[in-house]
Amino acid sequence: MKFSKAEEEEPRLGIAPLVDIVFLLLIFFMLTSHFEIASGVRIRLPKVAQKVYNTEEMKVTVLIDRTGKIYYKGKKLTLSELKKKIVTLVERNGIVHLILQADQDARHGRVVDVMDAAKSAGVRSIIIAARWKSQ
Repeated sequence: MKFSKAEEEEPRLGIAPLVDIVFLLLIFFMLTSHFEIASGVRIRLPKVAQKVYNTEEMKVTVLIDRTGKIYYKGKKLTLSELKKKIVTLVERNGIVHLILQADQDARHGRVVDVMDAAKSAGVRSIIIAARWKSQ
């Protein structure tokens, strides 16, 4: 009696598990990503040749447009209002770093006024934002 040998199927990789894995990775990266929302105020940052990195601590971003108006979280504030907000943040969070995004055409005096108000409110360091210019 002759038995016929069953042909062995070659192992195949199904497409459905691959699609599932890709969707799981997409969901993972979407949930763990941090997006910084721009305030909507259009400013042109000056260019620098070196990048500076620092740790992730409490950061407050303040914008100064070319006319000297101050924005915090998209809202226009006066210098005294900004100082009050920073004081409450320092009291609540401890160490606060200020990221200052000033338009390159903004008056130097206005930038110094904001820096002075932040220092007197208890800000530990001020980071001046600029666009990195590749060599």
